[in-house]
Amino acid sequence: MTNNGGYGDPAKLEGNYVAILVCWLLGNGCLFSWNSMLTIEDYYGNLFPHYHSPRVLTLVYQPFALGTLAILAYHEAKINTRKRNLFGYSLFLISSLGILILDLSTSGKGGLGTFIGICIFSGLFGVADANVQGGMIGDLSLMSPAFIQSFLAGLAASGALTSALRLITKAAFDNSTDGLRKGAITFFAISAFFEFLCVILYALVFPKLPVVKHYRSKAASEGSKTVTADLAAGGIQALPYEGAEEDPKRLERLSNKQLLLENKAYAATMFMIYALTLSIFPGFLSEDTGKHSLGSWYALVLIAMYNVLDLVGRYIPLIESLKLKSRTSILIATIARVAFVPAFYFTAKYGDQGWMILLTSFLGLTNGYLTVCVLTVAPNGYKGPEQNALGNLLVLFLLGGIFFGVTADWLWLIGKGW
Repeated sequence: MTNNGGYGDPAKLEGNYVAILVCWLLGNGCLFSWNSMLTIEDYYGNLFPHYHSPRVLTLVYQPFALGTLAILAYHEAKINTRKRNLFGYSLFLISSLGILILDLSTSGKGGLGTFIGICIFSGLFGVADANVQGGMIGDLSLMSPAFIQSFLAGLAASGALTSALRLITKAAFDNSTDGLRKGAITFFAISAFFEFLCVILYALVFPKLPVVKHYRSKAASEGSKTVTADLAAGGIQALPYEGAEEDPKRLERLSNKQLLLENKAYAATMFMIYALTLSIFPGFLSEDTGKHSLGSWYALVLIAMYNVLDLVGRYIPLIESLKLKSRTSILIATIARVAFVPAFYFTAKYGDQGWMILLTSFLGLTNGYLTVCVLTVAPNGYKGPEQNALGNLLVLFLLGGIFFGVTADWLWLIGKGW
């Protein structure tokens, strides 16, 4: 293994803070396009009033994300992580441009054909998400926990930023002719630019940071083949581990099945976190909270509060005394979130908008907090190839939870005439 500086203390290597920033931006780009689509639900609700667009688009997105990641996680050890992530970010870029072109070419007209086109792009977002989210979390799992935390915070920040932009564009265009459409066009233009930035950052900046090359070189020395292309992009030629014949166990790794059995509590936790969250957000918040004094701003405010507190929750584990590290305590905290279901039901039926905003904020806070606790604690104690595989497996259960949640979200419509 040719390595600049060996495997010394990574804290002394250059690029730590830059890597944290780049991870945040890459996490943001992972969901920026999808969150843009969710955040303009008022535009799609106006364009397609009978299609339940927030629920349908999410339900289309998830099977593609879950199915693609299941395949990628199964073959994770043989996949070129660099090509996988670049493909994902490029697909986000192409799909964002595609939605923009579709809207411009149809002059903002609705109809079944346009809605089907938007559903197709929603499915492509799912494929891109499976490539990027699984690939990046798997890759970052073999690096510093600070990198994973920053990436996960970036995921939440994408929701907070798109919500803030949506409130700004709504205020700017609210009184103008075709204001909803102008805001939507602005959204996807910004989204396309941001995805282009992520392609550049991942392709040209991230692999050349000394601290990133250190972690990837270490993973390669432990038998990881997924980092080879990224090491080459950083100017390091990965060679076979020289002591493999004398120490064959050095390159051995647990199988995916063994990793899953050892981490079944974490896998169940990831599933339950997102199954509960997505059974409420965004469909229930967008369509089932009734009429209130905020009018058309109400759903946007709820989604914004969820996204902002989700972001805040992902920074709380940076305070070590507030971070849950026991898998039992994390599981108990996750199970306790089931209380959100009756709480939202009775708040929507009897409570006012202040209580709903508060409850939505706690939903986001706990979602972000528990996600970071699981994904930063679970990889500890494993070798590089195992950490990458475990990261992919946990994201697979995360997406499985999302798919279950968006399906269960339709249960809120029982008794409402559809």
